[in-house]
Amino acid sequence: MSGVADSVRRMPPGIQEAAAWAALRQTAVAPQGPWARLDVVDRTGSTNADLAAAAADGAPDRTVLVAHHQDAGRGRRERTWESAPSEGLTFSVLLRPAEVPLQQWGWAPLIAGLALVVAMEDYRPAAGDAAVTAALKWPNDLLLGPAQRKGAGILSEVVDGGDGGHALVVGIGINVATPEAELPEGGTSLLAQSVRRSRPDVLGDVLATLASLDADWRAARGDAARAGLLAGYRRRCATLGSTVRVALPGDRQLDGVAEDIDDDGRLVVRGTDGALTTVSAGDVVHVRTVES
Repeated sequence: MSGVADSVRRMPPGIQEAAAWAALRQTAVAPQGPWARLDVVDRTGSTNADLAAAAADGAPDRTVLVAHHQDAGRGRRERTWESAPSEGLTFSVLLRPAEVPLQQWGWAPLIAGLALVVAMEDYRPAAGDAAVTAALKWPNDLLLGPAQRKGAGILSEVVDGGDGGHALVVGIGINVATPEAELPEGGTSLLAQSVRRSRPDVLGDVLATLASLDADWRAARGDAARAGLLAGYRRRCATLGSTVRVALPGDRQLDGVAEDIDDDGRLVVRGTDGALTTVSAGDVVHVRTVES
């Protein structure tokens, strides 16, 4: 691999990036890698929408779609956002986890978030020996740096899988090379954390980790605890132990301490009255850590 990487680095920038994507495809896609297909497009509205349509047409398990520029992406609660070309890494993966009961598919976005942290927790700034701080905000926001600012977001959807079945599409947007001055409030990027890593390299790291965690999940028939995913998630979840304010539909609010993540990936909050309340990601509008 070092010979390929050295050859790529000697090329002009434009050709260099194209070669890097091609090299990633060779290593990530079967027969050498665990993914069935990896497509890279210049521009699209939404990689999630494109893969949802492809799923209905029978696209294979573990298909990946990357867009250099996405202008109609969607986040949770139908929020819209646009990714900047060459700065962000925007991609979606199509999964067909037939081994996992449908009621356990809610773990998919948490597994994707865990894959982001595991892939990046050994990243090091350009100058310095200490690894960048990486953690998760429940359910799946990637937090980077000492200030724990958002560096990535995830949207998972159950879609028509064709032939009357279902499939999962998991969309991920990572701030890779966005300058600090251009980041939204509360946001960060790998570059802002002084980590200089190319988008193909970041994608390769994430896809390798996600494929491994997904394989463990399937082998355990969706039992996240037996697969070791629950323990791994708990260790990396910055929300646990924090005083939180959970905004719920209907202008309801839950204040308390985030005590645990249960076997179904739900957040367990001990309210100010001492009672335990369990909330799922689909029932939550927003979770905010409250300064004590």
